[in-house]
Amino acid sequence: MAANLNLIKLSVGTEHVEGLAAWQASPRAQGPDGLPRHVTRMWPKRAEELLDGGSIYWVIKGVILARQRILRLDEVDRGDGITRCGIVLDPMLVRVEATPKRAFQGWRYLPGSDAPSDLSAARSHEDSLPPALQSALAEIGVR
Repeated sequence: MAANLNLIKLSVGTEHVEGLAAWQASPRAQGPDGLPRHVTRMWPKRAEELLDGGSIYWVIKGVILARQRILRLDEVDRGDGITRCGIVLDPMLVRVEATPKRAFQGWRYLPGSDAPSDLSAARSHEDSLPPALQSALAEIGVR
């Protein structure tokens, strides 16, 4: 069951869920504790709600395909004096029902009632279809 509040974010430059996983395994995408994190300029105003079991839902090629649980929010200073928000994530990517999503900038809040459902354990290990095909299937109601 989805938390009451989540984030949704475009995974720019990613072709598929496996590409997102590979990026997050790289040292550039990890914090000092080895956990993947996404660094953003803005600090979520509803941080407390997000930290109560929320996830970040990843949009890949116009389709929501996966989510990761948000573990915590860290302050990040890259030496330029600007404090940023490091969204620290559970390394496990959970595949969700393919759901089309139009492009947007930054991140947005995603209420749990609007979040796509996780794929069943049996389906989570299926080979990924190309995102364009997943989007077309989702648009006609095939999940």
